[in-house]
Amino acid sequence: MSLNFKAFAAAVVIGLSTLTSTEAATIRTGFDANTLPRNDDGSTGAVNVGFLLNFFGVSTNSIFVNNNGNVTFTQPLPTFTPFGLTGAVTQPIIAPFFADIDTRAAGSAVTYGAGSVGGRQAFGVNWQDVDYFGGSLSHTARNSIQLILIDRSDILAGAFDFEFNYGSIQWETGQASNGNANGLGGFSARVGWSNGTGTFFEQPGSGVNGAFLDGGSNQLITATNTLPANPGRLLFSVRNSVVEPVPTVPVPATLPLMLVGPVVLGAIARRRARKS
Repeated sequence: MSLNFKAFAAAVVIGLSTLTSTEAATIRTGFDANTLPRNDDGSTGAVNVGFLLNFFGVSTNSIFVNNNGNVTFTQPLPTFTPFGLTGAVTQPIIAPFFADIDTRAAGSAVTYGAGSVGGRQAFGVNWQDVDYFGGSLSHTARNSIQLILIDRSDILAGAFDFEFNYGSIQWETGQASNGNANGLGGFSARVGWSNGTGTFFEQPGSGVNGAFLDGGSNQLITATNTLPANPGRLLFSVRNSVVEPVPTVPVPATLPLMLVGPVVLGAIARRRARKS
């Protein structure tokens, strides 16, 4: 029976907009031995992460790194306009920031590679200082996003944790997804994961204009579900092939935080804009 993980989204804690990008120090160094050549809507081939991943019955040691802020398990994903992870998904996906990233003209290329976290083998992907489709050297808005997969075979074969780590988020949409010249509006970014058949999680603010930006109502730079709170990091655990519920995190007395409830369930139609 498929589960709807929207029920667990209320536990995600979002900070107010008083913190700056320099205070969100969750992006881990390294994991950058390999570079995905500058591109628009491109992907790697199957990349060996170095350990077994069992994600909703897909048991593999490789993933596809997609330029547009996500990784997939069975084939590359060139789609640039983010679709709701609630319905229009045809394969397992983990998406720390599914949006139209374009590394051809400005910003940095996507990097990825092996490393370690807490003495455990890990694999990371860095979408750091990345530009959007329609951006340019004259538009300086950049985003910094990271995905870390952490081997937990010490618990069970195929078990792993994954982190979404965030620095500054200054744009949300490419111009081919109805965004404006500044990377705002239109069909904005989605954050979360799906097993491809109806079990999913979307971070509150997904698809909502302005929500994930620095200073937004669900800004990613201070989002956390860890205890103690670690602003800018979302942590998920995969055990027995399924993602465990997001834990309940109390509001720390030392930070002006607020609980954000789940967003309304529903998928949007995929935008099939033609790029030039």
